[in-house]
Amino acid sequence: MKMPVSYKFTPILGWSASRYETFSNCKRAYYYTYYGKFDNQIPLEEINYLKKLTSIPLETGNIIHDVIRDALVRYTKTTAPIDKNKLFAHIYTMVKSYCNNKVFSEVYYKTLDKVDLEVIYTAVKTAVVNFFNSNRLEWIIQEAIDNKNDWIIEPGGYGETRFGDLKAYCKVDFLFPHNNEYYILDWKSGRYSATKHRKQMLAYSVWAKMTFGLEPEQINPILTFLLPKYQEIGEPFTATEMAEFYPTLESETQEMYAYCAGVQDNVPIPKENFPQTTNYFVCSFCNFRKLCNLSQL
Repeated sequence: MKMPVSYKFTPILGWSASRYETFSNCKRAYYYTYYGKFDNQIPLEEINYLKKLTSIPLETGNIIHDVIRDALVRYTKTTAPIDKNKLFAHIYTMVKSYCNNKVFSEVYYKTLDKVDLEVIYTAVKTAVVNFFNSNRLEWIIQEAIDNKNDWIIEPGGYGETRFGDLKAYCKVDFLFPHNNEYYILDWKSGRYSATKHRKQMLAYSVWAKMTFGLEPEQINPILTFLLPKYQEIGEPFTATEMAEFYPTLESETQEMYAYCAGVQDNVPIPKENFPQTTNYFVCSFCNFRKLCNLSQL
């Protein structure tokens, strides 16, 4: 199977579903996330400290992703049953390891006195059990295992790619071929967002079409929700939808370019031109709300 192309570093910004979501939600948070080193008012150390804050949902999702990644890599070597007690012990060790010495936004902004690791462990364990008990995993082991050498399981790096002359980032969780079709599975531990998740899966689908020379009907994008129960949302994209992706990508990239004083070097215009959102619901989940004097939200 043809493997994704690697690209040399270039400073120009690259589109991703998450980057554009941050840009759309709050321009000031976007500035702190991607251009903190250009701020001449707030020390970079403080911006980076806030940027590194984690959260219970974020850390839960990270661990779930990594446990499933490790399980899939194991299945490429052996399909022998996994010892559940050893798996649960491994999950608990991962929870402690991942959360050790990290600062949680819930604690930093005093919505919690401390983070209960048992809560994270229980959520991860539930999600992993849901995955192991799913018909999807059983089908993969029984039907798709023959092509295990062609599986792409959370590839390294950031998933940098190109759509025409535009840089973008599309890093799939799990892609595999079966019967002349390709399946893209993306693990989710939060709620379904039709706009956000459809755009993400459309980007993955167009990337797969371009990378492997596929027709739209050969691509099966599947959002895989693991909490509170196992649920799939799979909506293949039409040729028209895929064709419309590039104009959308170009438009959204140009929107972000407009906030650059130098596009090629990805240098931003002054911070005061990145307005704060007026949607305080968005602010209540923002790591940088302290910098906007909204730390009590």
